[in-house]
Amino acid sequence: MRRKLVAGNWKMHGSHKANADLLAGIAQARPFGCDVAVCPPFPYLSEAAVALAGSDIRWGAQDCSAHEQGAYTGEVSVAMLAEFGCRYVIVGHSERRAYHGESDQLVADKAKAALARGVTPIVCVGETLAQRDAGETEAVVKRQLSAVIHTLAHCAGEMVVAYEPVWAIGTGRTASPEQAQAVHAVLRAQLRAATAHADAMQILYGGSVKPDNAATLFAQADIDGGLIGGAALKAADFVAICRAAG
Repeated sequence: MRRKLVAGNWKMHGSHKANADLLAGIAQARPFGCDVAVCPPFPYLSEAAVALAGSDIRWGAQDCSAHEQGAYTGEVSVAMLAEFGCRYVIVGHSERRAYHGESDQLVADKAKAALARGVTPIVCVGETLAQRDAGETEAVVKRQLSAVIHTLAHCAGEMVVAYEPVWAIGTGRTASPEQAQAVHAVLRAQLRAATAHADAMQILYGGSVKPDNAATLFAQADIDGGLIGGAALKAADFVAICRAAG
């Protein structure tokens, strides 16, 4: 049975005090019956590392560069993240794809850079409302994931995948458990065709996961936890979601 993972994506939120209170609230609720991670903005990675040192709660970043080093002003390499003890890095989040024009291949290259440094990429895929209404959901997510599978080759089984329907992120709308499971099943089948490790891989759901819907979502056969946005900023809500996962 796959162990579930709940990862909190703080997005562009945080302050010294808010972070300290949030991390303390999460740490005090241990132990959890699932893997737990938090992904703060870059400036706060060291705070997370210090606050969570010695615990089983992991930390990660929200993005990385596909480059190892060089003249890339404003970018952060995976080597730097690894020095902070990052276990995970989110790549291909819909906001990066939409606001920064990140292509499927760039996302794949970032995932490859992460694995090369021993950091697990959480690879995000998902469709817009227009694409869902046009019946393109399966084609979109399979195209996005295919680029990563092709680039990672025999290492494809080492990533975490997150399905995040764009229309359900920060909108209060959530894919029904049945809708989410249907897409997760498609992704699992695609992974099975690419790697012998597919049945052990974690596929997360991201899109307005809250304490009151987490258990139902996580009960689906191919949903192995969540990539949590807004609810990850409130310790009580995030803890409740982690409890729902295990």
